[in-house]
Amino acid sequence: MGDVRATGYGAIEPGTDLSRHARDLVRMHDALIGGGRSPIRPRAVVQRSWARVLQSGLAPDGTNARALLAVDEIERRRRRSALADVIVDLDQVISAVADASHLLMVVTDEDGVILWRSGSARVRARADSLGFREGATWTEDVVGTNAIGTAIAEGSPVQLFSGEHFEQTQHPWYCTAAPVHDPRTGELLGVVDVSGPALTLHPTVTALVETAVRLAQAQLWRHHESRLERLRLTAAPMLASSTGPILLVDDNGWVAHASGVAATKRVAAPRDDRTLTVPGLGPCSPERVAGGWVIRPHDQGARIEMRLDLSGSPVVVVSGADNSWRAPLSGRHAEILLLLHRAGPRGLSVADLSSGLYGDPDHAVAIRAEISRLRRILGSVIDGRPYRLAESVHLDVDLGDTDLLAECAFVRRSTSPAVRALACD
Repeated sequence: MGDVRATGYGAIEPGTDLSRHARDLVRMHDALIGGGRSPIRPRAVVQRSWARVLQSGLAPDGTNARALLAVDEIERRRRRSALADVIVDLDQVISAVADASHLLMVVTDEDGVILWRSGSARVRARADSLGFREGATWTEDVVGTNAIGTAIAEGSPVQLFSGEHFEQTQHPWYCTAAPVHDPRTGELLGVVDVSGPALTLHPTVTALVETAVRLAQAQLWRHHESRLERLRLTAAPMLASSTGPILLVDDNGWVAHASGVAATKRVAAPRDDRTLTVPGLGPCSPERVAGGWVIRPHDQGARIEMRLDLSGSPVVVVSGADNSWRAPLSGRHAEILLLLHRAGPRGLSVADLSSGLYGDPDHAVAIRAEISRLRRILGSVIDGRPYRLAESVHLDVDLGDTDLLAECAFVRRSTSPAVRALACD
């Protein structure tokens, strides 16, 4: 059986007969999706996507429901998206070639919702009939295999041509999409996609999309540096008159200035109702300033008292020097806190936590992601290398009506091998 191959993630190679290739792919699609055989097989990325889509129960005939978000919801998502800062730059990348090349650029958020669209007016009109417009969700579970949804699912750039799409109504199209990540954190911000009539696809389209993504990420970094510089200038008089350790951070915890504390790039996002734990400073009080926060340590020796309540749905109660608050936790986050509490100062490595939570050491990425989410909820109460509770944090565990882990419902229901093992200690 033959294989449909291309260079890199591109769907075609230079010199490809597009009409013939499209006919071959459509015949392959109809045969394989219909449960039959084909003399050629799809590329690996297409095969994986088709398998996911078939499990979701979507129909290949293009009758899958399309729903558009309301205009006010689209505007809300645009305001929230970091890509709003670079959309003008992205437009400029394709504006000079859009009409002549019969292409369309769309930019989505991290959920695959199309927020911006620009390019050839003729192609935009054709895209409307597909529901390929602002406010539509183009994930695999909604519209089947497509470059946007598959790029999100695969976490990498994807180009699809004609019959590689799951829905037959998308077969007259090509699409090329690449994720855009926050250059500071690696977090997915959205997807840039260039699409057009299938028979107009040129091998250089992949380079066009790559250029757009690199430009977006470079501009996002420049915007970040500019915001921190404006914050430093605004706070300069106050910083000049301050004594003792101090941090100046933006609303997301990115450090604009540090004095009297080891350099760090980011701390937990400050909130005016919560004590903040900062490595090297211990418990701190955030104070609002124009455009950001000033963070100063409490008195030397101050501690943060935390109580992990497992008597019902997991809750953590935190008491600082001058305030207290509580936050619900997921079961996984409660398991992490419980295991770190039991480990004490020696802490647990990434592999230790992976084995304790999943039964093997192969889930390092998931562990780091969960720790990052937990820090966003609680602040920097967990030190790293190895993971352990910060020295300034004292944690008690409330098991409810029992003092025995073996009788705690949360422990008995846990899917974590290490948490279940605590019942046997």
